[in-house]
Amino acid sequence: MSPAARIRDTVQVPVSGGALRVGVRAGEQDAAAALLIHGVTASHLAWPFVAERLPALRLIAPDLRGRGASNEVAGAAGMAAHAEDMVAVLDALDIERATVVGHSMGAFVAVVLAHLHPDRVSNLVLVDGGLPLQVPAGLSPDQLVAHILGPTAERLDMRFANVDDYLGFWRAHPAFAHAWSDELEDYLAYDLVDDGAGALRPATSYRTVVDDTVDMNTGTALPEALAGLRHPTRLLTVPRGLQDEPPGLYPADYLADLLAAYPTVQHTRIEGFNHYTIAMSPTGAQIVADTVAQALTDEPTRSVR
Repeated sequence: MSPAARIRDTVQVPVSGGALRVGVRAGEQDAAAALLIHGVTASHLAWPFVAERLPALRLIAPDLRGRGASNEVAGAAGMAAHAEDMVAVLDALDIERATVVGHSMGAFVAVVLAHLHPDRVSNLVLVDGGLPLQVPAGLSPDQLVAHILGPTAERLDMRFANVDDYLGFWRAHPAFAHAWSDELEDYLAYDLVDDGAGALRPATSYRTVVDDTVDMNTGTALPEALAGLRHPTRLLTVPRGLQDEPPGLYPADYLADLLAAYPTVQHTRIEGFNHYTIAMSPTGAQIVADTVAQALTDEPTRSVR
């Protein structure tokens, strides 16, 4: 597959509090549109391998507010706020409806978007996210973030002398031990911004991650959205988590109970991948792209109105 199929152009889309940077690719004439929504500390550059495996589609991949080049957008985050931003993106690009693909936190945003704006969503592809996570009750916001994200959140307060220093940090990360690539380096380098004191820091702030993680796990937007889930929905889960550790975000017994609670969700467990490599490796991205292609053939079984 040619790298020319990747998302290379960007536009600025006004939203409440500022503007989002949005990666766009035209696709073929009259192509169906897919909105790609990244995870909690990611950016639109999380999708190169998926994009090149969907060469015919029109693709839209925003940097969510508080991330990437959208990191200075003012105002509260949360699933509903992100969903409204996604509608602004679709409006700005004159897209009536799209297949919505969400990875990690992006999958939760996708579910809420489909609930709040059902006529803008054709179907959902959720990649290791979107259904409630298994978290103990009574955790403080900081404890909740630590429980779910661990070192991923700790990194946000770190400072790095240069890009190579940051890449060195990630090279030691267990999730990418067998999945390092030039595309990953581009994605990681894009994440860095000047900290104002001569060093570099990740673009995503810890406070933004706390706000989103708390809303995602204890707010009302997600349970309300799942209670009203009516779009064709495909879910991919993997058996290894953010540190390449088993059992991943969705342990098997817990996942079985979830799927029983949401029987319309079509689920596939993908062995051999972790939370990152299911989207950010060539072999994982092929599975995601194949699932998106299958989703395009889905017909809604009931009105979305």
